[in-house]
Amino acid sequence: MTKETLQNNTTPRPPVVGIFGHIDHGKSTLIDYIRKSNVTATEAGGITQHISAYEVMHKRDDGRESKITFLDTPGHEAFSSIRTRGANVADIAVLVVSGEDGVKPQTLEVFKYIQESKLPYLVAITKMDKPTADLPRIKQSLAENGIYVEGYGGNVSAIPLSSKTGQGVPELLDMVSLTAELLELTAEVETLGTGVIIESRLDPKRGITAVGIIKNGTISKGTFAAAGGAMTPIRFLLDAEGNTVEELSTSSPVQIIGWDKLPKIGSEFKTFLKKDDALAYLRSEVKDTRSTKAGAMVRNAIALPLILKADTAGSLEAIENEIAKLSRERMVPKVILASVGSINESDVKGALSGTGAVILGFNTKVDSGAAALAERSNISISIFNIIYELTEKVSKLLEEREPRIEVEETLGTAKVLKLFSTSKGKQVLGARVISGKISLGTNIKIIRRETEIGKGKVKEIQQAKVATGEALEGSEFGAMIESKFEIAPGDVLEAVVMVTK
Repeated sequence: MTKETLQNNTTPRPPVVGIFGHIDHGKSTLIDYIRKSNVTATEAGGITQHISAYEVMHKRDDGRESKITFLDTPGHEAFSSIRTRGANVADIAVLVVSGEDGVKPQTLEVFKYIQESKLPYLVAITKMDKPTADLPRIKQSLAENGIYVEGYGGNVSAIPLSSKTGQGVPELLDMVSLTAELLELTAEVETLGTGVIIESRLDPKRGITAVGIIKNGTISKGTFAAAGGAMTPIRFLLDAEGNTVEELSTSSPVQIIGWDKLPKIGSEFKTFLKKDDALAYLRSEVKDTRSTKAGAMVRNAIALPLILKADTAGSLEAIENEIAKLSRERMVPKVILASVGSINESDVKGALSGTGAVILGFNTKVDSGAAALAERSNISISIFNIIYELTEKVSKLLEEREPRIEVEETLGTAKVLKLFSTSKGKQVLGARVISGKISLGTNIKIIRRETEIGKGKVKEIQQAKVATGEALEGSEFGAMIESKFEIAPGDVLEAVVMVTK
């Protein structure tokens, strides 16, 4: 440590490493192996439909030990905002690519975030124990997509590994530690802790809990935390293992319990010695309340009212973003209530106040009172643990409830070649089908110089003096048209039909 570092009251801090990549490329399996093969290995967060934070102690070949905090982020397209937060919190990124599949859509999406965040990164090529794994092909695939690793046009380290056998994992951890040393990551330990909220949830026993990463300073019991419009006195502080501790310092995952409301995920949290200082910070926060919400109204569309409940704020955000993409021409989803926690009687009462409202839960439970009230009131409650199953349900509801309207469709057009006779509103003529077909019994529009002058109906069709049911594109035919409007050679007959959609 340099004199300048000591004078600035800063010390080296552990790196925060984000694990990013396409779904099913082995991110969680890699983390699982690292956790099992190291001394400290615990989760602060949830399943990989959220950001999960883990802290491990890595022992290097030279005998030195170094602490590393890992963030495991979901690969599903629906959770892009969660991955973005992970990139913003991390110091180093590990881009996971399958040794079998190579670069995939979410690989490129994540790589874009890494570049935009200017994160130093490594590439972990997983599943190298598989017989179909092909290291040169994967490195070539990376290069073709602008990810240049060593030996393929760049200087980015690419570590082939297997999360099942452990091959290459120590080398990856060594490279992470080396990268962290080169970055010279430091923090002020002797100051009030600050960090970033990466997830928040409602714990039935403990109340509102937020998971954060400490970016600077030390968080201690007895202080006050404020973030994203919410505040809490820190009476209980949990470390990455879920154990109650007196204090935690830089780069560590932390669970802060007892917030007055859900703090906004992705927001900075700060700690204060006095409650008044925390409240003053909240008042000074610049809030952007003009965020786009699911269910934005489409002009003249009818709304499908939805009540959403989820286990965490991150899941809720992802679901609302996905639902917002499902609007139809005449029917749109509208989220009238959205919150974290189990489905309760208040939610059912909220559904009763909104005609036709549906309650959807994600990784959450239904209180017994709510279930009974919903059954008596004929309110639909559906629970899901996969986000795409939930959005498929919403799509189906939109389709079922979308108002049906009659629209006019054109079956075909024909040009009048000759008028043979006219008698009591019935006109016999010859024509050629320009497009589609002209069928017996269909209604027609009479078009003259691109302007509709009247309507009629096809009463008879003949081809080669033989009666037929329809004339197809390119053919000539004779027809009797019933219309009070006089048809002339050069007019266009447009056959139309009303269709319910």
